[in-house]
Order: sequence, then C-alpha cells, then structure tokens
Amino acid sequence: MRNFAEDLQNIKAFVFDIDGVLSNQTITLDMNGNPLRTLNLRDGYALQLAIKNGYKVCIISGGNSLPYKKRLNSLGVENVYLGVSEKSSILGEFMESMNLAPDEIIYMGDDITDYHVMKMAGVPVCPGDADNEIKQISMYISDKEGGNGCVRDIIEQVMRLHGKWMNSDAFIW
Repeated sequence: MRNFAEDLQNIKAFVFDIDGVLSNQTITLDMNGNPLRTLNLRDGYALQLAIKNGYKVCIISGGNSLPYKKRLNSLGVENVYLGVSEKSSILGEFMESMNLAPDEIIYMGDDITDYHVMKMAGVPVCPGDADNEIKQISMYISDKEGGNGCVRDIIEQVMRLHGKWMNSDAFIW
C-alpha cells in the first residue's frame, strides 16, 4: 500500500473548487443579492508560487463570481471555469489539454457536487470542514477549513516534497 507522500510525487496540477475550498462556507450577500467571497492571502500566495514553479492550476466552480475570477487571474490562474453544473467534463477537458494523467492531479473539493470529479483525480483531498461523503473518498483531509489555508496546505506539501517551496521564486510576489 502506498503512502500519501508517494502519491504526491507525481503531482503536476492542482484543481480546486471555490465555495468551501478557496472561500469559506459562509457567503455574505451585497445590497443586490450578489455573493461576496473572500480569498485567504496565504492561499493566494501559494497559488501564484505554484504557477511560477510550473504547476498547472485549474478552478472549477458552480458559482459565478466575476470579481473572484479577476483575482484568480491576477495570481496567474488562467484556467478558471465558473457556472459549471457538471464538473467532470471540464476536468476531462483540462486533463486532455494539459496532457495530464489522473495520478498527476490533486483535486480539492468539499461537497457533494465535487464527488464524481474527485473520483476522476488521482489524489482527491478536502478541507477539514468538508462533507462526510467527501471526507470518505479523500486521501487527505486538511486540518485547515475551506477559505482558511487548506489550499496552501496541500500546495505547500507538494512543493516541499518536490524541493520547490523555499526556492528563489518564494521571495518574490
């Protein structure tokens, strides 16, 4: 039986949900009823550092927050898919376009809509406050909750294992 560190050796790409992963599970609404989401600064730091170091990053969300897409794009995330009702086909297209095998992908999700797409990824992981069904299929459950550092947690683990976390790119935003 392999251990989790062995599963991380092959990782070339990170795929994340937004609500409950990059943002917490509480959504505040503005005066017009639009959801206001927050992004953890340390998660953002880890995302941009991963991209600088050649990792592919993809965001697949059922939500449709254009300001959030703008923020992710400013961090270097080019593959941002919003308003997605069925995530598996998007992950399949991403894998094909980037020539990635399932065992080269981490997918972090937190709720039932992530279930099937997480089963496609070689390394399914989740935040500490994920739904129980998602925890059951995850190879790793972060001790951090969604929107509170779980993204950095998994990116940092992979990059440390690959010897890329504290390299020269780490000191430049």
